[in-house]
Amino acid sequence: MQTYSLHRGTAPLLVSLPHDGTAVPDELAARMTSSARRVPDTDWHVSRLYAFARELGASVIVPNFSRYVVDLNRPPDDTSLYPGQNTTGLCPIVQFSGAAVYLPEQQPSPAEIAARVEQYWRPYHGALVAELARIQAQHGRVVLWEGHSIRSVVPFLFDGRLPDLNLGTSAGASCSPALQQRLIDVLQAQREYSFVVNGRFKGGYITRHYGQPQRGVDAIQLELAQCNYMDEDSFEYRDDRAPRLQAVIRALLQACLVPAASA
Repeated sequence: MQTYSLHRGTAPLLVSLPHDGTAVPDELAARMTSSARRVPDTDWHVSRLYAFARELGASVIVPNFSRYVVDLNRPPDDTSLYPGQNTTGLCPIVQFSGAAVYLPEQQPSPAEIAARVEQYWRPYHGALVAELARIQAQHGRVVLWEGHSIRSVVPFLFDGRLPDLNLGTSAGASCSPALQQRLIDVLQAQREYSFVVNGRFKGGYITRHYGQPQRGVDAIQLELAQCNYMDEDSFEYRDDRAPRLQAVIRALLQACLVPAASA
């Protein structure tokens, strides 16, 4: 199976959905617990939520394999993105619930982790880098949008209920102040969803690593509380909820497409 899919668009916008994949190789699934085989920590249905992005001319890159195979939004050396806080690693051995991913004595060895990085992580990032370069060469600038989602309540990771919309710009380092303000304006203009900027989720490896606004590459992460568009227990998409959330996401992406001269 191809490790990722890439749609090349015409606008200065690349939407990356690194936790959308659900595939797990059979030999790996056989070593996992029954709960982990459900891949519960998937960013469920984000490809469906962001399907409209192609209409805006965006490029879209999506992996086919689960974050349990390798987490594409972690650094290849597995340095913690949130030192001192609970998190999951490059090849997770614990679920967001705190339960084990693997059966006893079945965790991946360092050599296996290195092999997964080569097979799954590097192709995705290679394609990401190439597409960013192609877009920037065509437009002179590019916005990298990281689309994520998570259960609204995950005690292992944070206290209480997560805000509905969690915008991360690495505390302002991964995108220009003007773009961040336009996005905040969009969030403040709507009344249906709670939001926070650079709260618990400030942006993962992709946002922090590739966001270089001084070089014409802005990067933003949006972490969505899943209760607003799906059933968090069955993982079923909610057609009665998702369109309202999509409208806000569309407005955010449109704010990314404002020409620099108009910013």
